Amino acid sequence: MTEQKNDAMDVNRFSGTAPLGPIVSSAHLAEGGSPGLSEVEYGLILASHAFDRWIVRCMAAAGFPGLSPMEIMILHSIRHRDREKKLADICLVLDIEDTHVVTYAIRKLEAAKLLATGRTGKEKTVKITERGSEACKTYAEVRKHLLVDPTANARPSEQTLSETAAILRFISGAFNQAARAAATL
Repeated sequence: MTEQKNDAMDVNRFSGTAPLGPIVSSAHLAEGGSPGLSEVEYGLILASHAFDRWIVRCMAAAGFPGLSPMEIMILHSIRHRDREKKLADICLVLDIEDTHVVTYAIRKLEAAKLLATGRTGKEKTVKITERGSEACKTYAEVRKHLLVDPTANARPSEQTLSETAAILRFISGAFNQAARAAATL
């Protein structure tokens, strides 16, 4: 009898009779002024970890294992438009505050023959190598096969995805501004 009663309670819990509240990782933060923002924060946590796992495994499937998420993002950023990039530009585009993180990644990618460094005046520049371009090309093929094609009929429209990206960029700006303000406290 007790087992049936517990099952009935579980069903009632999810039947809409009792509100479950927002889906968050920290209820104490959701109790504040914006539970929706807490839901977004939790979604960002899950999405960032899933994205990191995905890009590492996609690059490994493309034949280039052992790269970190940061190294993969930097590689794709340098491949973007096939132009030389300066360290400051890479940091700016990827919103990376610690230049030493990018410098270390560039050294590792250069050692793997995926990038080549040079100089323009006094500034160090980085460009993609043929091997690096091949890595990015193969990554794109794996991505299409494992992510793009299988989700074509299930994911939101391209317009909705673009609008979501704009919202994420807005939220990124809000977090950056809040971080600057917090640094002054």
